[in-house]
Amino acid sequence: MTATQGASLRDAGQDGGRPARSVRSTLRAYVALTKPRIIELLLITTIPTMFLAAGGFPSLGLILATMIGGYLAAGGANTLNMYLERDIDAKMKRTKNRPLVTGAVTPRAALIFGITLSSVSALWLGLLVNWMSAALAVGAILLYVVFYTMILKRRTSQNIVWGGVAGCMPVLIGWSSVTGTVSWTAVLLFLVIFFWTPPHYWPLAEKFSKDYAAAGVPMLPVVSSRSNVAGQMIMHTALMIAASLAIIPLGETGWVYGIAAVGAGAWFGYLVIRYALRVHKGLTGKALAPMTVFHGSITYLTVLFVALAIDPFVTL
Repeated sequence: MTATQGASLRDAGQDGGRPARSVRSTLRAYVALTKPRIIELLLITTIPTMFLAAGGFPSLGLILATMIGGYLAAGGANTLNMYLERDIDAKMKRTKNRPLVTGAVTPRAALIFGITLSSVSALWLGLLVNWMSAALAVGAILLYVVFYTMILKRRTSQNIVWGGVAGCMPVLIGWSSVTGTVSWTAVLLFLVIFFWTPPHYWPLAEKFSKDYAAAGVPMLPVVSSRSNVAGQMIMHTALMIAASLAIIPLGETGWVYGIAAVGAGAWFGYLVIRYALRVHKGLTGKALAPMTVFHGSITYLTVLFVALAIDPFVTL
């Protein structure tokens, strides 16, 4: 083999490697559009709800069909959210590396991708699960894309409160996938997540308040005093704990869930009250530690729903 032939082969190998790297990076960009980390949290609430509704293990096929349909629905909604908010994302440090900002995906491609995922999710759930679940998924997509992203987010400081309704829908979808209906237990689980959303998200908005202010998004921590935000966080946390405890008398849960609801609720309530006391003292930045509450809220929800999943299998 001559030196020229060797060089040609090396060049061919390099050129041959570029499309592969390009495909991988493109796939990563499209996956990023679906916001997989947020979807993980949604799935954490769906599967335990299915276990509770079934009083044990639903069929594996039903679990997979519901999870895939739920991922497609959430992914479609998140993609359309990024499409509509690409101007905001470009102004915020936290979101400046998203695919539509960097140009990894074009706006037109993202719009088509989001609509396709949303449409496929409805058909998937309708044909493989049931049409009640499909209708709830469509409702969740419309709530997130239209009600929250297009109407509320840029207009009101209560955007995350009412816009958070979309994030509550997976428990209704999970319950209906098993039973074909929605019960009072499912409604209360819906309310747990509804009241959980503000004390979960506002600490994040507090940390990135300069970003939101630069983007012109009126998140409550941007337009209101820290004491008002802390007071509303306490109110929503109290209502969240009340909703979680109101499930117990309905009789569909046992002692595992009961202990988790009381214990995790008390712990998270302590974190929120401690945060409010730090606000009252005038602490800011790292001393205020808003992300402690943010991460604590994720732990709370995880503990509560893991207990919900275990509960049907544990009897005294």
